[in-house]
Amino acid sequence: MRFAAIADVHGNCLALEAVLSDIADKGIAPSDVVNLGDCLSGPLEAGRTADLLVSLDLPTVRGNHDRYLVEHAVDAMHSWEADSFAQLAPAHLEWLRSLPFSMVWREEVYLCHATPKDDNTYWLETVTPDGHVVMRRAGEIEAWAQGIPQSLILCGHTHLPRMVRLSDGRLIVNPGSVGGPAYQDDTPYPHKVEAGHVHASYAICEKLNGAWSVTFRQVPYDHMAMADLAARNGRAGWASGLATGFIDAED
Repeated sequence: MRFAAIADVHGNCLALEAVLSDIADKGIAPSDVVNLGDCLSGPLEAGRTADLLVSLDLPTVRGNHDRYLVEHAVDAMHSWEADSFAQLAPAHLEWLRSLPFSMVWREEVYLCHATPKDDNTYWLETVTPDGHVVMRRAGEIEAWAQGIPQSLILCGHTHLPRMVRLSDGRLIVNPGSVGGPAYQDDTPYPHKVEAGHVHASYAICEKLNGAWSVTFRQVPYDHMAMADLAARNGRAGWASGLATGFIDAED
């Protein structure tokens, strides 16, 4: 069994196209790609990204920002969420509403966006009161995996490629972000998540002789085109993250 996992596209269609091309070059068909959510939100190309993802019909779970787009009133949305909402057609919003919170794919892989209980909590990392993003304690990670029998568990949300092996041998894998190498947030404390590079990230997972191997891929694309688009849309923080992989401005 061999497949690709993507997450956190955030309306970055150029990055998504580059990742899909790289996946195809690795001999993986679109039917063997899963999507861990946060598909469209951002000051980039939400409508174009939605058209592509809807047409691909990938197994997809709902991210917190996917939920915000269909649950929040426009005047209550974050500014760059409203940017993406303005580009979406009713069919795009209906697609977002149809996405499940979690799913089991091909009986062997558990998919969720953030954790099995909450779509807006970091699973493999935590944030200290002074704003540092660090690995979560092993016992806490294990606790949230209780009751999941699948040997491979996939999550996204933090945009950081990471793999954790549980004490019973199960793997939790975050493939990183296709479309957003850096962002800033204020929950539970103000902090920044920075990949330190500008490439689009995803993961290839393969089961051989009963064991999973994971390859993290970082794919170059025309990131400056997206950084310039974010800047033109007045989102300086997004622009700096896309241009450098670090946040040096506020949206």
